[in-house]
Amino acid sequence: MESGVAPGSEGFDVTSQKQLKARIRVRMATTGERYAAARAHLVGAGTDQDHSGAVVDAGWTLRGGSDPDAAGLANLLANAGVVGPEGPLSEEVILLVTGGLGAGYILWEFQRDDSRVVTLGFTNSGHYFDRRLSAAVTRLGLRADWSRTSGTVGAAAGLRRELGAGQPVVVWPDRYLIGYWQLPAWLDGHGGHPVIAYAERNGRIHVDDRTLAPLTVPGEDVDRARARVGSYRNTMLAVRTRDLAIPGERLRAAVRSGLEDMVSQLGGTSDSFALPAWRKWARMLVASSSAKAWPRVFADGAGLFGALLSVWEGVEPAGMTGGNLRREFGAGLTEAAAVLDEPRLGDEAARWVEIAELWHTLAEAAVPTSVPACARARELTAAVTGAVVEGDAGHADRAGAAEELWALRNEYAAEPPLSAEEIAAIFATMGEILGEIYDAEKAGVQRLGALLAAGTA
Repeated sequence: MESGVAPGSEGFDVTSQKQLKARIRVRMATTGERYAAARAHLVGAGTDQDHSGAVVDAGWTLRGGSDPDAAGLANLLANAGVVGPEGPLSEEVILLVTGGLGAGYILWEFQRDDSRVVTLGFTNSGHYFDRRLSAAVTRLGLRADWSRTSGTVGAAAGLRRELGAGQPVVVWPDRYLIGYWQLPAWLDGHGGHPVIAYAERNGRIHVDDRTLAPLTVPGEDVDRARARVGSYRNTMLAVRTRDLAIPGERLRAAVRSGLEDMVSQLGGTSDSFALPAWRKWARMLVASSSAKAWPRVFADGAGLFGALLSVWEGVEPAGMTGGNLRREFGAGLTEAAAVLDEPRLGDEAARWVEIAELWHTLAEAAVPTSVPACARARELTAAVTGAVVEGDAGHADRAGAAEELWALRNEYAAEPPLSAEEIAAIFATMGEILGEIYDAEKAGVQRLGALLAAGTA
């Protein structure tokens, strides 16, 4: 394995590195930030946007990121020498090209273990596993091949053929079977987000899941994880375009098309996959008559602790899937202001950063650190996600943290560490914040729509 030096590691001994990693995870738990952002606040370098000194593994530069789809494509293109008129395309610009933001809320109730899981969608068409990357590849005019097969043997052979030819690919493994997220068995078959497979060495697949250090998985585990969800059909995406400067007009059209798609979808009427989902969720937090009203679903407290934790992990960037992405979208709009020659997009960018802060406030209300069990659960969640970013070196840490995390969740599965008064206050506060979010995002989408419709953006 060829590896570079971890960013900022010069001059640190092993003990100091362990102490720094521990401090990073503590900050992630406190602020909800992703690993690179928390690290940057502590040592002043190494953000996802600063790739100087990044680790190179098997010829692949690990660049980190937040959103699995946008970061994955940004990393693929950067490693392939595909750039925009001003240089490498950022994750934030590609987020716009994929269709930007979305809204989605579902409260799942599983009878087999009496659990409740809140699933949140923050990206356009995020409920379709491959649609966002398909749209981005088309809009950017990239040459790419998709392969889909129900046969595990053929899929495994195809993956190794591509890797053997030096072609990195995007695959969609089941999160439980891929192993490194250390999830409990009851989450087997729930699917997962896209990751990049970029090399195979000694029977292990090298995987980039927004990591900053080498992460490897036994090949047979990758094969099983890809095959687990039948509807995925072992989908694999190989972007063939290399060493290309995407013309300015093409990038402009791609960004504009993605924003138009977002305005159309997010501004729709669906209360499951458009902005009304936030209004519906706000109402369910304080309603009593609906079967899906939180006071009714959680009347006996069963499953509430896990549901609130799933809100924190889904909303905050420190979670598995990158969080609400409103801050990243704001950064993308700042870049789009230059790409589309529309300075007013910069004003909109600032408003979406403010909305990101509202989401952070919601997550803080859902899992307050004033409750020791909640604070510990956040620390353990950050320890797992942070250790994934650290690659193979973080295996022992994430295994130990995950074991404690799921034991803690089980301990409070039947009854949360909250009084009835505290629960009512949490529901009410979350409902109020969601109301603010709905109003702010609705106004933001309307302003973007007006800019696009005017033909000046």
